[in-house]
Parts: sequence; C-alpha cells; structure tokens
Amino acid sequence: MDDLSSVTWPPRPVRTERLVLREPESRDRAVFVELLASPEVHTYLGGSRPRDELERELPGVPERRPGSFVVELDGAMIGQVLLRRVPGQGRPAAGGKVDLGYLFLPRAWGFGYAAEACAAALGWLAGELPGEPVVLHTQTANAASMRLAAKLGFTEVERFEAWGAEQWLGLRSPAASGGAAPQ
Repeated sequence: MDDLSSVTWPPRPVRTERLVLREPESRDRAVFVELLASPEVHTYLGGSRPRDELERELPGVPERRPGSFVVELDGAMIGQVLLRRVPGQGRPAAGGKVDLGYLFLPRAWGFGYAAEACAAALGWLAGELPGEPVVLHTQTANAASMRLAAKLGFTEVERFEAWGAEQWLGLRSPAASGGAAPQ
C-alpha cells in the first residue's frame, strides 16, 4: 500500500489552539502554486518548479488524498502537512512506514505553526492507525527541520547521501508523546 487508503477520509477538521487542518479545497489551489513555486520553500527540497508549469498542471483541488492536510490560520491556507506511506524499496528503515512531510509559506515561518500542525497531524494518525511508526526525511543542512524533528520526538535512524547532500532519516515510535490531539 502506498497511501493511507484504509483511513476514514476526509476527516472532520483537526483543530489546534491556532490552526485548522482540513482536506484541500479548490480555493487552496493558488497557495499550492505559491508553495511549489517558492525557491525559499524548496531550498532543501531540490528546487522549486516553474509557476507557469504549475498553473497548467495542478488539478483544481491539489493533493486531494488521504493524509494530505491544508493548514489554515484565520481562514487562510499557510501550509500543508502530508502523511503518506513510504514504498518498501529505497531506505530499508523507512520502507512501509508513514512519512511526515510539510511545506509552509515563508511568511508563516518562525511562529511555531509547523510544530503545532505536525503534532496535530500525528495525533490524528495515532487515532486512525494506533501503533503506526512514522518517519521523517530532511537534509542535515536544514537546521529548522532538524529542530522540528527533535521537538516532535523523532530520533535519528541513519544519515545518507542523496540529491547531492547529506540526508537525515528519523523515526518516531508509536509511543512518542506530545503534540496536540485532534478535537
């Protein structure tokens, strides 16, 4: 299985103190284009995509699949949290596990929104798939993501070279605690 097709989707919105995590909608398309075209957002992700290409190729409701949450602040999308199952090939330590990914607009950086949203998404996943381990990949050069991984309870499994840079793979065991639970 390469997705989270066994979970109930779409879920009720997941609410935290400041944020709402919800299924993507057509009104979010422009922000998805902004996220995917941003050189700042993609500094450690292999580079951004051309805006005109994204405008042509993105569907009316981007990323509409189980585990894909829009992160909303005061009624506006500021980012995305994505939970998806990692295929069995590739990194053996990650194969078959759920992978946590996230993208936030640069104007939303530095306020703790990523930690709050990721913790809420992990809480939702724990309710849907109890005992499910989760992995997170990031470049070691991405200091903010390394701090976030530690804050969320991920511990290093391995480091490896890929895409011309040192990568970090962390694992969050099902027993890891902390974070906002879905409401």
